[in-house]
Amino acid sequence: MEAGDKDREETVESAQGALGLRAKAILPSLNVQRRAAEEAAPDGGPALKQFFLASILAGAMALPALAADYKIIAPANPGGGWDQTARTIQTVMQAEGISSNVQVVNVPGAGGTIGLAQFASQDKGNPGSLIVGGYVMVGAILTNKSPVTLKDVTPIARLTGEYEAIVVPASSPFQTFGDLVEALKKDPGAVSWAGGSAGGTDHIAVGLIAKAAGVDPKKINYIAYSGGGEALAAILGAQVSAGISGYGEFESQVKAGTLRLLAVSSEERLEGIDAPTIKESGLDVVVQNWRMIAAAPGLSDEQKAAVNADIEKLVKSASWQEQLKTKGWQDTYLAGNAFDEQLAQDVSATEGILKEIGLVE
Repeated sequence: MEAGDKDREETVESAQGALGLRAKAILPSLNVQRRAAEEAAPDGGPALKQFFLASILAGAMALPALAADYKIIAPANPGGGWDQTARTIQTVMQAEGISSNVQVVNVPGAGGTIGLAQFASQDKGNPGSLIVGGYVMVGAILTNKSPVTLKDVTPIARLTGEYEAIVVPASSPFQTFGDLVEALKKDPGAVSWAGGSAGGTDHIAVGLIAKAAGVDPKKINYIAYSGGGEALAAILGAQVSAGISGYGEFESQVKAGTLRLLAVSSEERLEGIDAPTIKESGLDVVVQNWRMIAAAPGLSDEQKAAVNADIEKLVKSASWQEQLKTKGWQDTYLAGNAFDEQLAQDVSATEGILKEIGLVE
């Protein structure tokens, strides 16, 4: 190999090492430029090397920076709300070019606290790791006396919300929510409620309904199911008096007429859903099962800002807004200090009602 050729190869390797994949991506087009330069300077002098390196640098700088890769922990089994949220984020991030590669990892158990603990310990300082969570996790942390809390990670934003729906089987004698509340007042133990995990959003909502109706929340007959399918089967089979969960869990059965929708837990009636609010019955209860995204602990201000920027791009994208409509999720995006303050308020309020229900000392 001629000395000039060797110098040129070393220049190429040096540039590739400095720019990595971005430099390699433009090498085919630069080969054309190199051949032209070689013809103009066949002696392979310093001018050629400078020209070639400058070309690589200029071309690489013209390319868009490669998006960061993300791993998202869904601290629940596949198919649930957190898993759906994580996989929707995955789909939109990749479709919108926010990240070229997003992986979802399921770590189920104990209302999300197992995944939370693993995330806090194993992903510290990693800006490419995220975890989804929400209102259910707030309750699970308290009821399970989890040593790891949301203070041990870096909350980024509240993303979505879903209001609770109270349903009964079509054969139920309860025609209205008022009928159900009257039965609850007469004999709290005789009215059984099917819902999600103990201390979760469903359980909290029933406790708030009882409290607002003048019933001791400790007397409610709440039956916790680990999966939505099990709860739905119990409701359809009239094994319980009523069921409570996000409206999306019951929508198809309500439309089919096998379940009767008595009320929703929103402030005002929801568009496209033919049901009164709990407030319309005279009980001042509004509950929303919100979902959030958090980053790993130990991030620098710059790393946190970068994650925040990516999540803001996500929620403002047309793809995300379309997913919200398709899934019936409310857009409750809240970030920064405003979210930190709201989260602290929600933790305090949740602790209060769980104490009244008797799940937290």
